[in-house]
Amino acid sequence: MAAPPPEGADSRALIVERVAKHFFRLRAVDEVSLRLERGEILGLIGPNGSGKTTLINVVTGVLPVTTGRAFVDGVDITGKPSHRIARAGLARTFQRVRLFGGLSVRENVVVAAMSAGGRRREAAELADEALVRMGVARWADTPATTLPYGHERMVEVARALAMRPRYLFLDEPAAGLNEDESQELLERLAPLPRERDLGMLIVDHDMRLIMRLCHRLHVLNYGRTIAEGTPAEVRAIPAVIEAYLGSAAVDDGHA
Repeated sequence: MAAPPPEGADSRALIVERVAKHFFRLRAVDEVSLRLERGEILGLIGPNGSGKTTLINVVTGVLPVTTGRAFVDGVDITGKPSHRIARAGLARTFQRVRLFGGLSVRENVVVAAMSAGGRRREAAELADEALVRMGVARWADTPATTLPYGHERMVEVARALAMRPRYLFLDEPAAGLNEDESQELLERLAPLPRERDLGMLIVDHDMRLIMRLCHRLHVLNYGRTIAEGTPAEVRAIPAVIEAYLGSAAVDDGHA
């Protein structure tokens, strides 16, 4: 008999319950639990190799889970293939931009919208809206591979938005961006949870972005949770300072 869902699994939340991922004897993710509400931004941070991307890959179906479960608004998505998880309302981006080189910017976003079940006309409308939201509509007819790197990052987020997710995972969206580009990214991401009634989880090493953007932080080290709380709370926890933040002061003001 299947175990009952966790308390609150029928609410408007994405719930990760004691998820683990083992590679032989390596526990890359070790019984991590977290909750992401609609309308909030959760930062998932930690040192390189702490299990952040592995956790995202397991929850989104890129990697099989070893133990544990995940729910989207009460629907058990554990072990389902990526395309079914996307249709359940969970979209994501990747560390490395994965645009289709033979397509235009708009076509890249239309394909993503159609993959979530939209018809072509509806997908085109969703694509145009997402491109405007991320500030890259002027390059809609440009071949995707000719864009500057910062614009590629914006298109990657636009593709995920066009899938109309209820929850959005962003894996290092600020990687490789300069300070001005990172600021623009912050300004475009910050209103999305409220405007679109979605929950956003973001992994990034840009602590200025993370501390200003996120409502809460979840900190991993060696695959395990070592802290949770607001940015102000987390940056004052000795275990987090030792494992990741060091002694550098970080601005925790919200955008």
